[in-house]
Amino acid sequence: MIESMTGFGSASRQLDLGGGVYATVAVECRSVNSRFLDLNIRSPEECRSAEMPLRELVTKQLGRGKVEFRINVHRETEASTQSTDLLNSDSLKSLKALEAAVLKEMPNAGNMRMGEILRWPGVINEKNVDDELWRKLTLEAATEALTALKVSRQGEGKALLEILMERVNGIRVIVEQLKPLIPQIIAAHQAKLTERLTEILTGIDAQGQAVAKNDVSERIKQEVVLYGVRIDVAEELERLKTHLDAVESALKKGGPVGKRLDFLMQELNREANTLGSKSVSQESSNASIEVKLLIEQMREQVQNLE
Repeated sequence: MIESMTGFGSASRQLDLGGGVYATVAVECRSVNSRFLDLNIRSPEECRSAEMPLRELVTKQLGRGKVEFRINVHRETEASTQSTDLLNSDSLKSLKALEAAVLKEMPNAGNMRMGEILRWPGVINEKNVDDELWRKLTLEAATEALTALKVSRQGEGKALLEILMERVNGIRVIVEQLKPLIPQIIAAHQAKLTERLTEILTGIDAQGQAVAKNDVSERIKQEVVLYGVRIDVAEELERLKTHLDAVESALKKGGPVGKRLDFLMQELNREANTLGSKSVSQESSNASIEVKLLIEQMREQVQNLE
């Protein structure tokens, strides 16, 4: 199964801090397109110990994408819990004295806000929770969020697969329609070219002397045959089909195919450009334009794949 680089996942775990206080570890992760794996983790102090194992986990499961993890801790209290049970009066007194000392030296510093006071270490009575438990719960939530992210990316990948296969089949139709017309296009252009060259060359040689029509017909025939070889796009059409087979095979195989498909888009575009440069008919010119348009649409979608 192929994956898009765009996705989102979230999960949470709850921790009893004692005294009617509970902490919720909430993890959100999202990813967008990137040439390589670019991982960024934002977490509070309590969850820092989980960052390294989380990085290792993500590196094993994702190959490309700009991935961001945001980890937050929300504290809540039971409705029956008295506020006096939650607050540590000694810590509050120390914090108040510290604030007064700062304001004395820096009057314009401003008073602390309620949220800052409640987040100050030791102000709320909590039982000591060791780092291992914080790490364990954070990793559990992050792993679940990462799984949800991958499911999201796979869903996007499935949609992209359908879009890409639709474009592949569209190019196949154009190639199959153009292929039987090539001999007719070459023959018609050779006949037109022969007629024009004969009209120009008959009667004039390099010295301005009269030249018989029979004397130049053989040389014209040789030049026209060589020109016919130069404008023959049968090989380009076959290579287009070969590259399309490779694209379809990569899509069916799944896995991290983004870089492989990006290379194949370049090869397809090269053949489409050659098809356009060799064109001597409206049919082949139109085919080249349509093929390049479909390739460009595919290329844009391929940039989203891991």
